[in-house]
Amino acid sequence: MALYEHVFLARQDISASQVESITADFSKVIEENGGKIAKNEYWGLKNLAYKIKKNRKGHYVLLNIDAPHAAIAEMERQARLHEDVMRFMTIRVEELEEGQSIVLRSKADRDRRPARGERPGGPRGERSERPARKEFN
Repeated sequence: MALYEHVFLARQDISASQVESITADFSKVIEENGGKIAKNEYWGLKNLAYKIKKNRKGHYVLLNIDAPHAAIAEMERQARLHEDVMRFMTIRVEELEEGQSIVLRSKADRDRRPARGERPGGPRGERSERPARKEFN
């Protein structure tokens, strides 16, 4: 079986529990066709770079999949028919990423950083000494 990463984008006006049910439906399709879901990550509601179907935000979900091509084709067919899924992308990979994806790692790093006013050196960070200006005649 082949390894795939599948990311889909759901409409902003549905709840997180509805996104989980969509994810469960896609997982069921994969498992019925002889595959398995290795990892399932909900990335949250994020701003889009441009409007898609009159939406400015969307729920992002990542699925790491180990399945035959027929299972992926059926899942993509279901995604095209689902009215809450705005976009999706499936990529075949050589190996699946272990642990959290880069999106969740960067989100965790952002949460651990000190707030802007709490950083050392004031709100703009440390200032270095500038060399003296040269006077021209």
